Amino acid sequence: MAIIVHKYGGTSMGSTERIQNVAKRVAKWMRAGHQIVVVPSAMSGETNRLLALAKEIAPNPSPRELDQIAATGEQVSSGLLAIALQEQGIDSISYAGWQVMVRTDSAFTKARIMEIDDSKILADLNAGKAVVITGFQGVDPDGNITTLGRGGSDTSAVAVAAALKADECLIYTDVDGVYTTDPRVCEDARRLDHITFEEMLEMASLGSKVLQIRSVEFAGKYKVKTRVLSSLTDPMIPLEQEMKSGTLITFEEDSTMEAAVISGIAFNRDEAKITIIDVPDRPGIAYQILGPIAEANIDVDMIIQNQSVDSKTDFTFTVPRAEYQKALDLLKNSVQKHIGAKEILGDAKVSKVSVVGVGMRSHVGVASKMFRTLSEEGINILMISTSEIKISVVIDEKYMELAVRALHKVFELDQK
Repeated sequence: MAIIVHKYGGTSMGSTERIQNVAKRVAKWMRAGHQIVVVPSAMSGETNRLLALAKEIAPNPSPRELDQIAATGEQVSSGLLAIALQEQGIDSISYAGWQVMVRTDSAFTKARIMEIDDSKILADLNAGKAVVITGFQGVDPDGNITTLGRGGSDTSAVAVAAALKADECLIYTDVDGVYTTDPRVCEDARRLDHITFEEMLEMASLGSKVLQIRSVEFAGKYKVKTRVLSSLTDPMIPLEQEMKSGTLITFEEDSTMEAAVISGIAFNRDEAKITIIDVPDRPGIAYQILGPIAEANIDVDMIIQNQSVDSKTDFTFTVPRAEYQKALDLLKNSVQKHIGAKEILGDAKVSKVSVVGVGMRSHVGVASKMFRTLSEEGINILMISTSEIKISVVIDEKYMELAVRALHKVFELDQK
Protein backbone atom coordinates (compact mmCIF):
# COMPACT_ATOMS: atom_id res chain seq x y z
CA MET A 1 0.00 0.00 0.00
CA ALA A 2 1.64 3.21 -1.20
CA ILE A 3 1.49 6.64 0.39
CA ILE A 4 0.75 9.16 -2.37
CA VAL A 5 0.52 12.94 -1.94
CA HIS A 6 -1.79 14.82 -4.31
CA LYS A 7 -1.48 18.58 -4.74
CA TYR A 8 -4.20 20.55 -6.55
CA GLY A 9 -3.74 24.15 -7.70
CA GLY A 10 -6.18 27.02 -7.59
CA THR A 11 -7.60 26.31 -11.05
CA SER A 12 -8.20 22.67 -10.09
CA MET A 13 -10.12 23.92 -7.02
CA GLY A 14 -11.75 26.82 -8.88
CA SER A 15 -15.40 25.82 -8.40
CA THR A 16 -17.52 23.37 -6.43
CA GLU A 17 -17.84 21.28 -9.60
CA ARG A 18 -14.06 21.03 -9.94
CA ILE A 19 -13.69 20.26 -6.23
CA GLN A 20 -16.16 17.40 -6.71
CA ASN A 21 -14.04 16.15 -9.63
CA VAL A 22 -10.95 16.27 -7.41
CA ALA A 23 -12.86 14.21 -4.83
CA LYS A 24 -13.77 11.62 -7.48
CA ARG A 25 -10.12 11.37 -8.52
CA VAL A 26 -8.88 10.99 -4.93
CA ALA A 27 -11.58 8.43 -4.20
CA LYS A 28 -10.43 6.41 -7.22
CA TRP A 29 -6.88 6.27 -5.83
CA MET A 30 -8.19 5.36 -2.37
CA ARG A 31 -10.32 2.51 -3.70
CA ALA A 32 -7.25 1.16 -5.51
CA GLY A 33 -5.68 0.67 -2.08
CA HIS A 34 -3.44 3.73 -1.78
CA GLN A 35 -3.11 6.00 1.26
CA ILE A 36 -3.75 9.54 0.06
CA VAL A 37 -2.81 12.94 1.48
CA VAL A 38 -4.22 15.91 -0.43
CA VAL A 39 -2.75 19.42 -0.34
CA PRO A 40 -5.10 21.92 -2.04
CA SER A 41 -4.53 25.56 -2.93
CA ALA A 42 -7.12 28.26 -2.37
CA MET A 43 -9.80 28.54 -5.03
CA SER A 44 -8.52 30.44 -8.07
CA GLY A 45 -8.36 34.19 -7.41
CA GLU A 46 -9.30 33.91 -3.74
CA THR A 47 -5.91 34.85 -2.27
CA ASN A 48 -5.71 37.94 -4.48
CA ARG A 49 -9.23 38.93 -3.39
CA LEU A 50 -8.36 38.60 0.29
CA LEU A 51 -5.13 40.58 0.02
CA ALA A 52 -6.89 43.29 -1.99
CA LEU A 53 -9.38 43.74 0.85
CA ALA A 54 -6.52 44.36 3.27
CA LYS A 55 -4.94 46.93 0.96
CA GLU A 56 -8.25 48.79 0.65
CA ILE A 57 -7.88 49.50 4.36
CA ALA A 58 -4.13 50.16 4.53
CA PRO A 59 -1.58 50.68 1.72
CA ASN A 60 1.12 48.79 3.64
CA PRO A 61 -0.64 46.35 5.98
CA SER A 62 1.20 44.34 8.61
CA PRO A 63 2.75 41.17 7.09
CA ARG A 64 1.58 39.19 10.13
CA GLU A 65 -2.03 40.21 9.55
CA LEU A 66 -1.73 39.56 5.81
CA ASP A 67 -0.76 35.96 6.62
CA GLN A 68 -3.69 35.69 9.03
CA ILE A 69 -6.00 36.77 6.20
CA ALA A 70 -4.43 34.91 3.27
CA ALA A 71 -4.32 31.56 5.09
CA THR A 72 -8.12 31.37 5.17
CA GLY A 73 -8.33 30.67 1.43
CA GLU A 74 -6.70 27.25 1.78
CA GLN A 75 -8.81 26.44 4.84
CA VAL A 76 -11.98 26.92 2.81
CA SER A 77 -10.66 24.69 0.01
CA SER A 78 -9.63 21.95 2.44
CA GLY A 79 -12.95 21.91 4.24
CA LEU A 80 -14.90 21.81 0.98
CA LEU A 81 -12.76 18.99 -0.37
CA ALA A 82 -13.15 16.93 2.82
CA ILE A 83 -16.94 17.31 2.53
CA ALA A 84 -16.82 16.33 -1.17
CA LEU A 85 -14.79 13.22 -0.30
CA GLN A 86 -17.29 12.27 2.39
CA GLU A 87 -20.03 12.53 -0.25
CA GLN A 88 -18.00 10.02 -2.29
CA GLY A 89 -18.13 7.62 0.64
CA ILE A 90 -14.51 8.29 1.66
CA ASP A 91 -13.73 8.86 5.34
CA SER A 92 -11.76 12.11 5.30
CA ILE A 93 -10.54 14.86 7.60
CA SER A 94 -9.10 18.32 6.90
CA TYR A 95 -6.38 20.14 8.84
CA ALA A 96 -4.92 23.64 8.77
CA GLY A 97 -1.13 23.93 8.77
CA TRP A 98 -1.02 24.75 12.47
CA GLN A 99 -3.12 21.67 13.35
CA VAL A 100 -0.63 19.16 11.95
CA MET A 101 2.24 21.45 12.97
CA VAL A 102 3.84 22.51 9.74
CA ARG A 103 6.53 24.45 11.61
CA THR A 104 8.08 27.44 9.85
CA ASP A 105 10.31 30.38 10.62
CA SER A 106 8.78 33.80 11.32
CA ALA A 107 9.36 35.45 7.93
CA PHE A 108 5.74 36.48 7.35
CA THR A 109 4.53 36.19 3.73
CA LYS A 110 7.78 34.35 2.81
CA ALA A 111 8.13 31.74 5.56
CA ARG A 112 10.25 28.61 5.17
CA ILE A 113 9.28 25.17 6.43
CA MET A 114 11.52 23.91 9.22
CA GLU A 115 9.78 20.68 10.26
CA ILE A 116 6.53 18.75 9.85
CA ASP A 117 5.05 16.57 12.60
CA ASP A 118 3.79 13.51 10.72
CA SER A 119 2.32 11.57 13.67
CA LYS A 120 -1.27 12.78 13.32
CA ILE A 121 -1.21 12.31 9.53
CA LEU A 122 0.11 8.75 9.75
CA ALA A 123 -2.44 7.83 12.42
CA ASP A 124 -5.29 9.01 10.19
CA LEU A 125 -3.88 7.25 7.12
CA ASN A 126 -3.56 3.99 9.05
CA ALA A 127 -7.18 4.44 10.14
CA GLY A 128 -8.19 4.45 6.46
CA LYS A 129 -8.85 8.19 6.12
CA ALA A 130 -8.01 10.57 3.31
CA VAL A 131 -6.10 13.45 4.93
CA VAL A 132 -6.54 16.95 3.49
CA ILE A 133 -3.92 19.51 4.60
CA THR A 134 -3.95 23.18 3.74
CA GLY A 135 -1.10 24.18 1.46
CA PHE A 136 0.77 27.49 1.58
CA GLN A 137 0.77 27.86 5.36
CA GLY A 138 2.27 26.84 8.67
CA VAL A 139 2.93 28.14 12.17
CA ASP A 140 6.00 29.87 13.62
CA PRO A 141 7.64 29.20 17.03
CA ASP A 142 5.39 31.84 18.63
CA GLY A 143 2.19 30.25 17.34
CA ASN A 144 1.58 32.81 14.58
CA ILE A 145 0.09 31.65 11.29
CA THR A 146 2.59 32.08 8.44
CA THR A 147 2.37 31.72 4.67
CA LEU A 148 5.07 30.49 2.31
CA GLY A 149 4.72 33.01 -0.50
CA ARG A 150 3.37 32.59 -4.02
CA GLY A 151 3.25 28.98 -5.14
CA GLY A 152 3.73 27.83 -1.56
CA SER A 153 1.23 24.98 -1.88
CA ASP A 154 3.66 23.15 -4.17
CA THR A 155 6.31 23.45 -1.46
CA SER A 156 3.84 22.28 1.20
CA ALA A 157 2.96 19.18 -0.82
CA VAL A 158 6.55 18.12 -1.50
CA ALA A 159 7.53 18.83 2.12
CA VAL A 160 4.64 16.66 3.37
CA ALA A 161 5.69 13.92 0.93
CA ALA A 162 9.26 14.14 2.24
CA ALA A 163 8.14 13.99 5.88
CA LEU A 164 5.95 10.94 5.19
CA LYS A 165 8.55 9.30 2.92
CA ALA A 166 5.75 9.07 0.37
CA ASP A 167 6.15 6.89 -2.70
CA GLU A 168 5.26 9.77 -5.02
CA CYS A 169 4.06 13.37 -5.02
CA LEU A 170 1.61 14.20 -7.82
CA ILE A 171 1.30 17.90 -8.66
CA TYR A 172 -2.03 18.35 -10.43
CA THR A 173 -2.32 21.60 -12.35
CA ASP A 174 -4.08 23.11 -15.36
CA VAL A 175 -1.35 21.94 -17.77
CA ASP A 176 -0.55 18.34 -18.61
CA GLY A 177 3.14 18.45 -17.76
CA VAL A 178 6.40 20.32 -18.28
CA TYR A 179 6.98 21.66 -21.79
CA THR A 180 10.14 22.54 -23.69
CA THR A 181 8.90 26.14 -23.39
CA ASP A 182 5.62 27.97 -22.86
CA PRO A 183 3.17 26.79 -25.58
CA ARG A 184 1.53 30.22 -25.50
CA VAL A 185 4.78 31.73 -26.80
CA CYS A 186 5.92 28.91 -29.07
CA GLU A 187 3.26 26.73 -30.69
CA ASP A 188 5.85 24.01 -31.40
CA ALA A 189 6.52 23.47 -27.67
CA ARG A 190 6.52 19.78 -26.75
CA ARG A 191 5.63 18.05 -23.50
CA LEU A 192 8.54 16.21 -21.87
CA ASP A 193 8.01 12.69 -20.55
CA HIS A 194 10.94 13.14 -18.15
CA ILE A 195 13.07 15.99 -16.86
CA THR A 196 15.86 15.85 -14.29
CA PHE A 197 15.60 17.62 -10.93
CA GLU A 198 18.57 19.79 -11.91
CA GLU A 199 16.89 20.89 -15.12
CA MET A 200 13.57 21.48 -13.40
CA LEU A 201 15.28 23.51 -10.70
CA GLU A 202 16.90 25.70 -13.33
CA MET A 203 13.64 26.02 -15.29
CA ALA A 204 11.73 27.02 -12.14
CA SER A 205 14.38 29.54 -11.08
CA LEU A 206 14.49 31.02 -14.58
CA GLY A 207 10.81 31.80 -14.87
CA SER A 208 8.96 28.57 -15.67
CA LYS A 209 5.64 28.79 -13.79
CA VAL A 210 4.85 25.05 -13.75
CA LEU A 211 6.45 24.45 -10.33
CA GLN A 212 7.53 26.75 -7.53
CA ILE A 213 11.32 26.65 -7.13
CA ARG A 214 11.31 25.79 -3.42
CA SER A 215 9.19 22.72 -4.10
CA VAL A 216 11.78 21.49 -6.61
CA GLU A 217 14.56 22.14 -4.07
CA PHE A 218 12.68 20.04 -1.51
CA ALA A 219 12.08 17.27 -4.03
CA GLY A 220 15.73 17.12 -5.01
CA LYS A 221 17.07 17.32 -1.45
CA TYR A 222 14.82 14.57 -0.07
CA LYS A 223 14.64 12.48 -3.26
CA VAL A 224 10.85 12.83 -3.56
CA LYS A 225 9.62 11.24 -6.76
CA THR A 226 7.46 13.98 -8.30
CA ARG A 227 5.13 14.06 -11.30
CA VAL A 228 3.38 17.04 -12.91
CA LEU A 229 0.05 16.20 -14.55
CA SER A 230 -3.33 17.66 -15.43
CA SER A 231 -6.36 17.78 -13.14
CA LEU A 232 -8.61 18.78 -16.04
CA THR A 233 -8.77 15.28 -17.52
CA ASP A 234 -11.64 12.90 -16.79
CA PRO A 235 -11.27 12.09 -13.06
CA MET A 236 -12.22 8.49 -13.80
CA ILE A 237 -9.38 7.96 -16.28
CA PRO A 238 -7.90 4.45 -15.67
CA LEU A 239 -5.39 4.60 -12.84
CA GLU A 240 -2.68 2.81 -14.85
CA GLN A 241 -2.94 5.46 -17.55
CA GLU A 242 -2.94 8.34 -15.08
CA MET A 243 0.14 6.99 -13.28
CA LYS A 244 2.14 7.28 -16.53
CA SER A 245 0.82 10.64 -17.71
CA GLY A 246 2.35 14.10 -17.37
CA THR A 247 6.07 14.70 -16.75
CA LEU A 248 8.15 12.72 -14.27
CA ILE A 249 10.83 14.76 -12.51
CA THR A 250 13.63 12.29 -12.03
CA PHE A 251 17.36 12.00 -11.31
CA GLU A 252 20.17 12.30 -13.82
CA GLU A 253 21.29 8.74 -13.24
CA ASP A 254 17.83 7.51 -14.28
CA SER A 255 18.46 5.47 -17.44
CA THR A 256 15.11 6.54 -18.90
CA MET A 257 16.12 10.21 -18.93
CA GLU A 258 15.74 11.97 -22.26
CA ALA A 259 19.26 12.39 -23.67
CA ALA A 260 18.80 15.79 -25.32
CA VAL A 261 21.55 18.39 -25.16
CA ILE A 262 18.97 21.08 -24.38
CA SER A 263 15.72 20.17 -22.62
CA GLY A 264 13.97 23.52 -22.53
CA ILE A 265 13.90 27.26 -23.07
CA ALA A 266 12.91 29.26 -19.98
CA PHE A 267 12.14 32.95 -19.83
CA ASN A 268 11.16 35.60 -17.35
CA ARG A 269 9.41 38.80 -18.34
CA ASP A 270 9.56 40.27 -14.85
CA GLU A 271 13.17 41.43 -14.82
CA ALA A 272 14.73 44.84 -14.20
CA LYS A 273 18.36 45.90 -14.54
CA ILE A 274 20.28 48.37 -12.36
CA THR A 275 23.75 49.73 -13.19
CA ILE A 276 25.94 51.74 -10.81
CA ILE A 277 28.46 53.83 -12.77
CA ASP A 278 32.04 54.52 -11.66
CA VAL A 279 32.09 52.46 -8.50
CA PRO A 280 35.42 52.60 -6.60
CA ASP A 281 37.17 49.30 -7.28
CA ARG A 282 38.17 48.21 -3.78
CA PRO A 283 37.64 45.13 -1.56
CA GLY A 284 34.15 44.88 -0.08
CA ILE A 285 32.44 47.15 -2.60
CA ALA A 286 30.05 44.41 -3.82
CA TYR A 287 28.92 43.81 -0.25
CA GLN A 288 28.42 47.54 0.35
CA ILE A 289 26.10 47.62 -2.68
CA LEU A 290 24.23 44.33 -2.26
CA GLY A 291 24.18 44.13 1.55
CA PRO A 292 21.42 46.74 1.94
CA ILE A 293 19.54 45.13 -0.97
CA ALA A 294 19.59 41.77 0.83
CA GLU A 295 18.53 43.36 4.13
CA ALA A 296 15.51 44.81 2.31
CA ASN A 297 14.60 41.20 1.31
CA ILE A 298 15.08 41.95 -2.41
CA ASP A 299 16.28 39.02 -4.54
CA VAL A 300 19.28 39.65 -6.79
CA ASP A 301 19.74 37.42 -9.82
CA MET A 302 22.44 38.13 -12.42
CA ILE A 303 25.50 40.22 -11.49
CA ILE A 304 28.23 41.71 -13.70
CA GLN A 305 31.23 43.81 -12.64
CA ASN A 306 33.27 45.36 -15.45
CA GLN A 307 37.05 45.49 -15.62
CA SER A 308 38.58 48.23 -13.51
CA VAL A 309 39.73 51.40 -15.31
CA ASP A 310 41.54 54.05 -13.24
CA SER A 311 40.37 52.21 -10.08
CA LYS A 312 36.73 52.60 -11.15
CA THR A 313 34.28 49.98 -12.39
CA ASP A 314 30.61 49.61 -13.36
CA PHE A 315 28.44 47.22 -11.33
CA THR A 316 25.24 45.78 -12.88
CA PHE A 317 22.66 43.40 -11.44
CA THR A 318 19.05 42.36 -11.98
CA VAL A 319 16.11 42.28 -9.56
CA PRO A 320 12.43 41.31 -9.89
CA ARG A 321 10.57 44.07 -11.69
CA ALA A 322 8.07 44.38 -8.84
CA GLU A 323 10.97 45.36 -6.52
CA TYR A 324 12.84 47.51 -9.02
CA GLN A 325 11.70 50.90 -7.75
CA LYS A 326 12.28 49.89 -4.13
CA ALA A 327 15.83 48.80 -4.96
CA LEU A 328 16.51 51.93 -7.02
CA ASP A 329 15.30 54.24 -4.26
CA LEU A 330 17.36 52.39 -1.68
CA LEU A 331 20.52 52.72 -3.75
CA LYS A 332 20.00 56.40 -4.55
CA ASN A 333 19.12 57.35 -0.99
CA SER A 334 21.91 55.58 0.82
CA VAL A 335 24.34 53.42 -1.11
CA GLN A 336 25.29 55.97 -3.81
CA LYS A 337 26.27 58.61 -1.25
CA HIS A 338 28.13 56.10 0.90
CA ILE A 339 30.31 54.56 -1.82
CA GLY A 340 30.75 57.68 -3.96
CA ALA A 341 29.45 56.28 -7.27
CA LYS A 342 28.95 58.69 -10.16
CA GLU A 343 25.45 57.64 -11.27
CA ILE A 344 22.78 54.95 -10.97
CA LEU A 345 20.91 53.86 -14.10
CA GLY A 346 17.91 51.55 -14.34
CA ASP A 347 15.96 49.70 -17.01
CA ALA A 348 12.68 48.01 -16.12
CA LYS A 349 12.00 46.79 -19.67
CA VAL A 350 14.28 43.80 -19.95
CA SER A 351 13.66 40.05 -19.95
CA LYS A 352 15.74 36.96 -19.34
CA VAL A 353 15.91 34.01 -21.75
CA SER A 354 17.73 30.78 -20.88
CA VAL A 355 18.59 27.46 -22.49
CA VAL A 356 18.67 24.54 -20.04
CA GLY A 357 19.95 20.98 -20.36
CA VAL A 358 22.14 18.48 -18.51
CA GLY A 359 23.51 17.47 -21.91
CA MET A 360 25.49 20.72 -21.97
CA ARG A 361 28.02 19.03 -19.67
CA SER A 362 29.14 16.70 -22.45
CA HIS A 363 28.48 18.83 -25.54
CA VAL A 364 30.41 21.91 -26.70
CA GLY A 365 29.19 24.80 -28.81
CA VAL A 366 25.87 25.50 -27.07
CA ALA A 367 26.81 29.06 -26.16
CA SER A 368 28.09 29.93 -29.63
CA LYS A 369 24.97 28.45 -31.22
CA MET A 370 22.75 30.47 -28.87
CA PHE A 371 24.63 33.73 -29.44
CA ARG A 372 24.75 33.24 -33.22
CA THR A 373 21.00 32.67 -33.32
CA LEU A 374 20.27 35.83 -31.35
CA SER A 375 22.68 37.79 -33.55
CA GLU A 376 20.97 36.60 -36.72
CA GLU A 377 17.65 37.83 -35.29
CA GLY A 378 19.17 41.26 -34.53
CA ILE A 379 18.85 40.80 -30.76
CA ASN A 380 21.46 42.52 -28.60
CA ILE A 381 22.65 40.73 -25.44
CA LEU A 382 22.84 42.97 -22.36
CA MET A 383 24.05 40.45 -19.77
CA ILE A 384 25.19 36.80 -19.77
CA SER A 385 25.18 34.22 -16.96
CA THR A 386 26.14 30.55 -17.12
CA SER A 387 26.18 27.39 -15.03
CA GLU A 388 26.99 23.77 -15.86
CA ILE A 389 23.55 23.18 -17.35
CA LYS A 390 22.23 26.59 -18.37
CA ILE A 391 23.06 29.77 -20.25
CA SER A 392 20.98 32.89 -19.54
CA VAL A 393 20.94 36.22 -21.34
CA VAL A 394 19.22 39.49 -20.52
CA ILE A 395 17.75 41.20 -23.58
CA ASP A 396 15.33 43.99 -24.41
CA GLU A 397 11.82 42.95 -23.40
CA LYS A 398 10.35 43.51 -26.88
CA TYR A 399 12.56 40.74 -28.35
CA MET A 400 11.80 38.08 -25.76
CA GLU A 401 9.20 36.03 -27.64
CA LEU A 402 11.21 36.20 -30.87
CA ALA A 403 14.26 34.92 -28.99
CA VAL A 404 12.34 32.04 -27.42
CA ARG A 405 10.91 30.87 -30.76
CA ALA A 406 14.25 31.17 -32.56
CA LEU A 407 16.17 29.24 -29.89
CA HIS A 408 13.45 26.59 -29.64
CA LYS A 409 13.77 25.98 -33.37
CA VAL A 410 17.58 26.03 -33.64
CA PHE A 411 17.96 23.51 -30.78
CA GLU A 412 15.28 21.30 -32.41
CA LEU A 413 13.13 21.12 -29.30
CA ASP A 414 10.05 20.48 -31.43
CA GLN A 415 11.57 17.09 -32.30
CA LYS A 416 10.88 14.07 -30.06
